[in-house]
Amino acid sequence: MSLPSLALSRSRPLRYAVFFYLYVMVWLPGGFSGTALYNYLTAGGATTADTGDFVALAGLPWAFQFVWGPVIDRFQRSAMGRRRPWVLGAQLLALAAFLGLLFVSDPRAEVGLLGLLFFVHGVCAAVQDTAVDALAISVVPDDERGRVTGFMRAGGLFGGLAVGAAGGAVLLEYVGFRPAVLTLAGVLLALTLLTLFVKERPGDALFPWSRPAEDRQAAPPPELSVPAIFARSFGGLVAPRSLVVFGGAAVAYLAANVSYRSYSNHLLRSAGWGHDDLSVLTGLLGAVVPMAVVLAGGALVDRVGHRRMLVSVMVLIGVFLTGFNLLAAEWGREGVGTGALVAWSVFDPLVSVTAMPLLMAICRRGVEGSQFTAYMALVNLTDVAGQFVTGRALEVVSPPAVGLCCGAAVLVMAAVVAAVRPPEAPAPLPPADEGWYARAAGAVTSPSR
Repeated sequence: MSLPSLALSRSRPLRYAVFFYLYVMVWLPGGFSGTALYNYLTAGGATTADTGDFVALAGLPWAFQFVWGPVIDRFQRSAMGRRRPWVLGAQLLALAAFLGLLFVSDPRAEVGLLGLLFFVHGVCAAVQDTAVDALAISVVPDDERGRVTGFMRAGGLFGGLAVGAAGGAVLLEYVGFRPAVLTLAGVLLALTLLTLFVKERPGDALFPWSRPAEDRQAAPPPELSVPAIFARSFGGLVAPRSLVVFGGAAVAYLAANVSYRSYSNHLLRSAGWGHDDLSVLTGLLGAVVPMAVVLAGGALVDRVGHRRMLVSVMVLIGVFLTGFNLLAAEWGREGVGTGALVAWSVFDPLVSVTAMPLLMAICRRGVEGSQFTAYMALVNLTDVAGQFVTGRALEVVSPPAVGLCCGAAVLVMAAVVAAVRPPEAPAPLPPADEGWYARAAGAVTSPSR
């Protein structure tokens, strides 16, 4: 394939392939830290407080991902394309930060340093994720976004769970920590090199020193005011329906994640599971079963309705967590552990495929990218807070007690979301003239939502 044909705006198969592997890159390190290393440290005798702090510190930068959306939207004038320079730059920084893990000689004895290094990597990866989402919004046609989103989610599941979690666990067990880091870094490097030869549009410059075609694209959009973008995004976030809908999704995410961490702790410390067995099973289940859920769930959501489907999924999760933890005496039966992990593997993608369209629907016109990034950052913040709390909670209460609290919380929020009227379609904004951006700050108190 010649280089000019590697333009995302011109090729549908290329878009599917590129956004698949871009999300492999974004999720791979997180699967390695959040599953493979977490289980490796837990099985090696690290305290629940240490492992909880490690996962929380590694995930903390994602809680502030909302900062990068307005910055990336503000600076998008480049000969290499509107979004591609951000994607490439963030990939290179994330790769360098991942290689910094080689400074750790014994991860089980240096949990604090390990967490700090993953914190640095997380900052770079959060920029990368935001830039990839912005790239998708810029080059994917409206009638193709659902399918591309499916490929993005599938790539994330494959990279995070099959490669980062399952592959990382096997590497940790059989070759050790540093060889595992080098192997995964090699995968990230290879995919970064691919991005060097993918353009947004045919006329874009391939490298910073290359000259773009004179007719490469229409004039880029005006550079918006960062304070105005923040102001209007914040107004959308604090609107009552936004708080209820996002609150339901966040509680569902949090409960599924916290209850899984509690149960995996039981499997490793009480049921005699090996860390590599748990990581490999989690990774394989998370790469195969949820991918099928993502591909089939989108069509069902469109038929049933976003809000109704979200409530149904929340009720499903709440009933499962309540019943499963009430029957904790049966956890020792053969096949129960595997069956439970199958259920947990579909919870996160189920919430995503039902909640994401609903959250997109309540984003304010003109700042959809920044507001949606803020939602994702807040989801990550709830996850980080949950990891921190779980590590402390397991020191004083049992995993079944933690799971019961999670189930009750989801059922309560499902009732709240069901009682709220569905969000109305946002009214169109006036044309983007120079004065509109200055007036955007006034939208914070606007009753339009």
